[in-house]
Amino acid sequence: MPIIKAVSDLRNYNDVLHSCQDGSPVFLTKNGRGRYVLMDIQDYGKQHAVIKHLSKLSEAEDAIKMGDEWKSLETEPALSNQSKMKRLHGRFYPIQPY
Repeated sequence: MPIIKAVSDLRNYNDVLHSCQDGSPVFLTKNGRGRYVLMDIQDYGKQHAVIKHLSKLSEAEDAIKMGDEWKSLETEPALSNQSKMKRLHGRFYPIQPY
């Protein structure tokens, strides 16, 4: 269940901060309308990492559909789709076909 509080409740900010530590964000309203979200920094970091990975996944899927190359990670050089398939093939079939 979402925690919704008025911005004026920040006068007692310790209570609001304690609510954030439970793992769910606190939604702050101003004049009865949603305005801000307050969340724990660790939860924010996890959410940011998930968004980054989903973005990379989306780029990879688009590249496969278009037949282009893409970088699988920032540290790896760009690989062609064919070389990636060979790498995957080697993981599942370690013995080379004739």
